[in-house]
Amino acid sequence: MTSGGRSRSRWLWGLRAVAGAVAALLLAVVVRLPWAGDLGIHAATIERLRHDPLHPGDPLVDADVPSPYYSPWTVLLGLVAKATGAGVFGVLRGAAVVGLVLLLSGIWHFVRTLTERRAAPPLAVLCVLFLWGPSLFEWSGFLGLNSLALTVSYPSTFALGLSFHLWAWLRKALRAGSGWPVFLGLGVLWAVVLLTHQFTGVVASLGAAAMLLGARPWPPRAVLLRLAAGLALGLVVLAVWPYYSFFDLFGAGGDLERIHRALYRDLLGRFGLALLLGVSALALRFRRDRRDPLVLFFALGAVVFAAGGLSGHYSWGRVLPAALIPAQAAVAVEVAGLVGAALPTGRGLRRIFAPALAASLAAALAVGAWTQTGTLGYVLPKGALPSAVTAKYRPPWPGYRWITPWVRYGDVVMAKKFPARQIPAYGAYTVAPGYPDFFLPDEVAREDAVRRYFAPSTPRAERVEALRRYGARWVVAYPGDGGLGEGDPALRKVATGPRGLGLYRVVG
Repeated sequence: MTSGGRSRSRWLWGLRAVAGAVAALLLAVVVRLPWAGDLGIHAATIERLRHDPLHPGDPLVDADVPSPYYSPWTVLLGLVAKATGAGVFGVLRGAAVVGLVLLLSGIWHFVRTLTERRAAPPLAVLCVLFLWGPSLFEWSGFLGLNSLALTVSYPSTFALGLSFHLWAWLRKALRAGSGWPVFLGLGVLWAVVLLTHQFTGVVASLGAAAMLLGARPWPPRAVLLRLAAGLALGLVVLAVWPYYSFFDLFGAGGDLERIHRALYRDLLGRFGLALLLGVSALALRFRRDRRDPLVLFFALGAVVFAAGGLSGHYSWGRVLPAALIPAQAAVAVEVAGLVGAALPTGRGLRRIFAPALAASLAAALAVGAWTQTGTLGYVLPKGALPSAVTAKYRPPWPGYRWITPWVRYGDVVMAKKFPARQIPAYGAYTVAPGYPDFFLPDEVAREDAVRRYFAPSTPRAERVEALRRYGARWVVAYPGDGGLGEGDPALRKVATGPRGLGLYRVVG
C-alpha cells in the first residue's frame, strides 16, 4: 500500500471511530432518557394504548376523540407495553434504540446510493449531527446532536430513520427497474412515515420526489406505472387508518402557526454553517448534473420553507430538514470524494472549492461539536464535567412521578399548560391539553376554563364549577399560580413537589 493509501485508510478508520463514539454517546443518553419537550405526550399515548388498544381516546384529556399521535409506531409500542407489562418509559427506551439504529443505518444506506467512497457514510453521520450553526437549536425532527439526544425516543426520529431508507430503496428500485412488490412496499412505507410523524412525512415526500426527478436514466413507463401503483396503495393506507383521519389534518392551523413562527428566527445562527457549506457542495454537484437528486431535494425544501415564511404558514417551517439534510449529505459526499482521490488537476470550480470545502468542514464540525457539548451532561454527572461544558449544560425537566402515589390512572388534574405537558405521561388526564389538539372540539372551552380558574379576578364559585364540570379530582399549582387558596374547603393539600409545587385533592 502506498503512503497515500495508508493515509486515506487511517483517515477512514478515524472517521468511523468518531462516528462510533458519537453513536455510543447517544446510546448512553437513551439509558438516562432526558425529559424535555414532547416526551410527556408520547408517554401518554403509549399509556392509553396499553390500557385500550382499540379505543384509546384522547391521550391528554378525558374525551373520546381520535388523535394523530396514534400512529402505526405508537400502536405497536402500546401493544408491546400491554403484552410485556413493561413501564412506559422502559418501552420508550426501547423505541429510542430502534429509532437510533434506523436513523444511523438509514443515513449510511442512503449515502451509499450516492457514492462508493467508504468515507462518505461516517462523514455524513457527523455532518447530520454537527454541521448546523454556532447557536444551539433543539426541535423534534431536527437532527443536531443535542436535539437528537432529547428526541431520540420520539416518533419523529423513527420516521426520519425510515425516510432515509425509503430514499435509498427508491433510488435502487428506480435504477434496477424493480418489480411490483418492491414499489407497493415502498408505497406502504411512505404511508407509515406520514402516519407516524406528519411533518417528517412531508420531508420524506419531498425527498422521494427528488429521487424520482433526479433518477438517471429516466425510468421507463413500466417502472413509472409500478411507482404510481405504490403511491396509490400508500394513499389507500392513509385513508383507511382507523385511529384518526389523516386527510382531516390539512385543515389544522391556528396554534400550530404561532408555535412554529420561531423556526424562522436566527436562521444564520442556527443553520448558517450547514447552509453555507451545503450550498457550496451543492454548487459542485449542480455543475456536474443539472438533475442531481440532492440539489433537487434542497431546492424543494427551500422553496416550501420560504413559501411558509412569506405566506404566514409558519408550520411549513418544519420542512426545513428537507433543505438541511441534502446540504449536509452533499458536503459529506464531496469531501469524501476529495480525500478519497488524488487532488484534482486543471482548472474549474472543483479545483478551487474542494480543498477549501474540506478545511471549512473540519472547522465547522469543530464549532458544531463545541456548541453541543452540553449533551455530555445527559450522560455524565454535572460535577464530572469541565467548567466550560457545565456552562452549556441544561438539566432536563424533573417530571411528575412524585404525584403517582396519590393520582391514579384516569384521574383528571387541573393544571396550567407546562405541568399539563407532563402529567398525562403518568396516566392522569388534564382539564385542557398541553399541546394543540386539532380533533378536540371543546379545546378552546377547556383552555378558557383553566385560564379562568387561575385568574386572580375569577369568583370562587366559578372556580369550583370549573373543577366539577370537567371532573377534576386534583389541582397541581405553585403558590403564586392563583386558583383556590390552600385553605379553601374545596381543596386538601396532600403533597409538595419540586420548587414548592403543590398537589391538592378536590374534596368539595
